[in-house]
Amino acid sequence: MASKQHQYPVEVVWTGNHGTGTKTYQGYGRDHEVRVAGKPVIAGSSDAAFRGDGSKHNPEDMFVAALSSCHMLWYLHLAAVAGVVVTAYHDEAVGTLDESGTQGRFTEVVLRPTVTATADSDPKRAVSVHEDAHHACFLANSVNFPVRCEPRIVIESV
Repeated sequence: MASKQHQYPVEVVWTGNHGTGTKTYQGYGRDHEVRVAGKPVIAGSSDAAFRGDGSKHNPEDMFVAALSSCHMLWYLHLAAVAGVVVTAYHDEAVGTLDESGTQGRFTEVVLRPTVTATADSDPKRAVSVHEDAHHACFLANSVNFPVRCEPRIVIESV
């Protein structure tokens, strides 16, 4: 099978110049915008722990959200194929970053999706589809740390 390549152009524009650029470490803002043509702009900053604006999304937030979203989209697709009728999906994902000096790296991301499915859906199949989604997720396949999934399945009552 021939491979397909997809590209995802993204602009990141620094908006944190307070008039003196990066003359001092404390003197500039970490604010930036993430721009993708035809889509809403995302206001970003660094995490408050790294002198950023805690009210804006930071790269670490978006990284964990990307892994969670990728898993969810694959799960919904594979659930539909498997006959699991999902009526709600809510994930409370958590990423763990280990910071050592000036370096840091994610050591794991744990996905904790709660999936609600119709009464005629097979709960065991609803759980097993998560494993299939994990193996299909492009982003989980691209990272060098574990992405664990701890799903909870809720079957609607008749």
